[in-house]
This record gives sequence, C-alpha cells and structure tokens, in this order.
Amino acid sequence: MITEQLDTSIKNSKNILLVSHINPDGDTLGSMCGMYCLINENYKKKCDMVIVSKLPSTYEFLPDIKTAHHIEDMDLSREYDLCINLDVAASDRCADAQVLFNKSKNTANIDHHETNNAYAKINIINPEASATGEVIFDIAKELKWKITKDAAICLYTAILTDTGGFKFSNTTPKTMQIAGELLTYGINPPDIYQKCYETQSKDMVLFQCYCVSKAEFLDNDRIAYTVVYKKDLEKFNSNGEDFTDGLTEKLRAIKTTEVAFVVKELNSNTSKVSMRSKSKDIAKVCARLGGGGHKLAAGAVIKSNAANAVKIILKELSI
Repeated sequence: MITEQLDTSIKNSKNILLVSHINPDGDTLGSMCGMYCLINENYKKKCDMVIVSKLPSTYEFLPDIKTAHHIEDMDLSREYDLCINLDVAASDRCADAQVLFNKSKNTANIDHHETNNAYAKINIINPEASATGEVIFDIAKELKWKITKDAAICLYTAILTDTGGFKFSNTTPKTMQIAGELLTYGINPPDIYQKCYETQSKDMVLFQCYCVSKAEFLDNDRIAYTVVYKKDLEKFNSNGEDFTDGLTEKLRAIKTTEVAFVVKELNSNTSKVSMRSKSKDIAKVCARLGGGGHKLAAGAVIKSNAANAVKIILKELSI
C-alpha cells in the first residue's frame, strides 16, 4: 500500500521538510500544519515547514504556523531525508523550494488536483477528495494515527476553505462526514469560520469593491472578469498580501455569470489568472494556458502583460 510506503519513509527519516505551494491558501497551509502535528504526535519527530510566499494574515491562527520558515531563510544546499509537498499540483508550484524537493533523498506528493502528474517517489493523490486536508485525514485513519485537536483544527481549515465553506460542488457526503468527525476532537467551527472569512482588513474589502466595480462583462453577461494591476495593490496598501483571494468567487456569484476570471499583473511580462465556473470545465482551459486545477476552479500563469493575457484567455474561452 502506498500509505505504508509513506509510513516507512517517515520512520526512516531523521529530517523531514513539509512544503506548501506558492501564494498559499487554507488547504495547503492547513494540510502542511496538520501533517506537522500528526508526524510530531505519532512519530515524535519535528519537521521543518517552508512557505514560499507571504503568509496571509488570515491563517496566522493555525497551530504551529509560526514555526514555519520563509524560503528566503532556508539553506537551499541542505539535503533532507524526506520532503513532502502538500497540495502542490505540479512540482514548480513550490517555486524556490523545488530545489530542496529535488535534493531530498525521498519525496512525497500528497494532493487532490486531477492535473497532478505524480511527480514524486511517493504519490498519494485523490482527485475525488474535496481538499488535500481530506486526503491527509484518510491517510491518518488508514495508518491509525492519533489525531490531536491541533491537527483537527488544521485539517478542518483545509477542507472548510477549499470547499468555500462547504458550498462548492466538491463538497460530498464524505466531506461532510469527515468534517463532522473532526468536530469530535473539540474544535470550534464558528471560530474557525470567523478567522477564515470574517477577518478581512478594511483595505482588502475596499480593494475588492474597487475591482468588482471595474469588472467587464461579455457574452450576454455570461463571462465576467476584472484585471488587477500592481499599482492597484499598492494604492490599497496590500503590503504583499493576496488581496485577490475570493475575488473570482464574487464575480461568479453574479446570477448571469457562467465563467469568471481575475487577471493579476505579476510584472510587465507575466500575469496570473484565477478562473471559476458554474458548469464549464475550466481545468482544460487553464491546462491549455500552462496551468490546471479542478473542473470549476483552476488557474495559470501566462507569459504576457495583463491586457494581452485577457485576449489570450478570451480566445481560449472562444469569446
């Protein structure tokens, strides 16, 4: 069994690195911290954790998150016995931490993205799972790991955020069953929800209002998009935080919208697209753009300025 390979590898490793993906969200961070708690409790081993982008203040409440290192503080020449990527759909999604991943004696890839090509030595991928946090819960049950309250908080956060508060189509009966079982470990769902969804700064709220106000609508309002420039983020004092988090969902929430996307300027020659859909398979669309994701939630990085990126995306959407 593949989970037994993971178990053996953890047992045989003196030093372990846990890696989250670039522009971290609740699933990658919750999964990383959850795995940290589980390995610490069940193997009495502490791991290093690395974050390759700025940590969103929203997730500062996660247990042990403050022990995580930023990639700039890591010794990139170090060789770990085991490196575990959490919610990293492609190896380059861990950015500069890919160096550490490639140097490691053994590697594991725990994920739920259907576009994941099983790039590690140990691959535990379940595209049917709502979140990587759900995959980790299954691993814990299969290996009979003890789940602590801190681990439960982390895994619940991962599942909560990747299902959009249990309202996205990836929410299944199994998802709700797992969430219900996590409640038995004494976690506080209203508190976690508030921390994840009701702690946005004034600047972030005003920024998103501004972006929605300048949104463009095409194809009888079936397509909705907005463009975010670096100057916009500077104007609203983002200080490196991802103020676009949740913005695409706001455009998709409009009654007439079938496909929504946000194009974010990274620099004059590179743009990032975040796309959401109500029915169209946009994972295929983003795959053609060099990215990937899920059927109704996907993204990509496009080597083009923001204005031209919009044209490229609309062409792929046949608009």
